[in-house]
Amino acid sequence: MTNTRSTETKHEPGLDTSTLLGFYRQMMLIRDFEEHVMDLYTRALIPGIAHVSIGQEAVPVGVCAALRRDDYITSTHRGHGHCLAKGAQPDRMFAELFGKVEGYCRGKGGSMHIADPDTGNLGANAIVGGSVAIAAGAALGAKRRGEGQVVVCFFGDGAMNQGLFYESMNMASIWKLPVIYVCEHNQYGEYTATNDVTAGTLEGRGQALDIPSVHIDGMDVIRVYTEARAMVECARQGGGPSFLIGNTYRYFGHGMSDRDRIYRTREEEDMWREKDPIERLTRHLLNS
Repeated sequence: MTNTRSTETKHEPGLDTSTLLGFYRQMMLIRDFEEHVMDLYTRALIPGIAHVSIGQEAVPVGVCAALRRDDYITSTHRGHGHCLAKGAQPDRMFAELFGKVEGYCRGKGGSMHIADPDTGNLGANAIVGGSVAIAAGAALGAKRRGEGQVVVCFFGDGAMNQGLFYESMNMASIWKLPVIYVCEHNQYGEYTATNDVTAGTLEGRGQALDIPSVHIDGMDVIRVYTEARAMVECARQGGGPSFLIGNTYRYFGHGMSDRDRIYRTREEEDMWREKDPIERLTRHLLNS
């Protein structure tokens, strides 16, 4: 039986201050990294293309905090946060963006193709939904090895209408693969509102394949961690795949050339900034 839970915030009472401060530092690291990326790109110091996820930090941090170092993730074209949350080092990340040999892919991957096998990062991917099948394959290998490893597959809502997504998720459900699908629902696929191109509900896609599906507030790192941890433990114990959808928002454009963002209002952006995940956790820490 699949389930969908409400988007109301639930704080996990077992989280201590040290863990929450770790979440805070990690989210700040991601934001600081990406703010520098924007500055360097604007000054034409970074070649190629870059996409930032400023505003979305709670999802990668909350999810990756539930993982072991030997667990795997697959990422997206907007993947700096995933890489850093899984343990990548900022200096080698910047080296990759600058096209330097010291980078994770010897400078040949750039922003959209960073991989770090040592921390379980199987790579960012410039193809929308392109890493979903990679995650299924990694999960099949993990299941056969029997060492309790799990795989997290990050993707955006724009990937929800890709055929490969359903083929891979169907296989994961049938074979009970240890994979957690994580949709960073930032409301837009490039320049198009998700509601304009996606029928039904996102969680309904997982439910149709008998995969437990939860739609939550992705701006709340504590809630993200709580849900992700439960899904990870279920997968480790042979419970098969789960689907986590986190409502979130990218404060800036789809890419660096998307500066005016004429497809959405400044009022909408201000509303989401009021839900900022870093400020939200700051208030929680000060009030606890």
